[in-house]
Amino acid sequence: MALSRALMDSKMDEHFGYEAADDVEGVLATLTEDAEHDIVGWPSGPTRGREAPRNFYETLFSDLSDGKVDTTRRLYGDNFMVDESVWSGRAPGRPFGLEGRGRPLSFRLLHVVEFADSGDIRRENVWLDLAAIIQQLPQDGR
Repeated sequence: MALSRALMDSKMDEHFGYEAADDVEGVLATLTEDAEHDIVGWPSGPTRGREAPRNFYETLFSDLSDGKVDTTRRLYGDNFMVDESVWSGRAPGRPFGLEGRGRPLSFRLLHVVEFADSGDIRRENVWLDLAAIIQQLPQDGR
């Protein structure tokens, strides 16, 4: 049975809300037990299982702060959505291996998300605009 757009929106907004609050447990609770989590370009590659992305989120939450996600567009299919958003906040740590030095940061994100019949996230595939991040966090001492 196909999930409604409203249910998919609700689960994705819940997921983003936990991310904005730096709530690792909350984020992980939005995933299925056998979830596939894939941040394209992340050194460890895709992971499987609800607990597997814990390290990613703990690292992310120490590298980025005051994060907010503004959704630009969502496209829907049977139990999946494509979410185009803009993340904005600060970079106090080393996001994606770059020295943040507390600077403001904003970049586009593309999520391809599949949902289980329960409404939980079964697969999260995330693409981010690394070129924009590199441009905003130059490493030449500026």
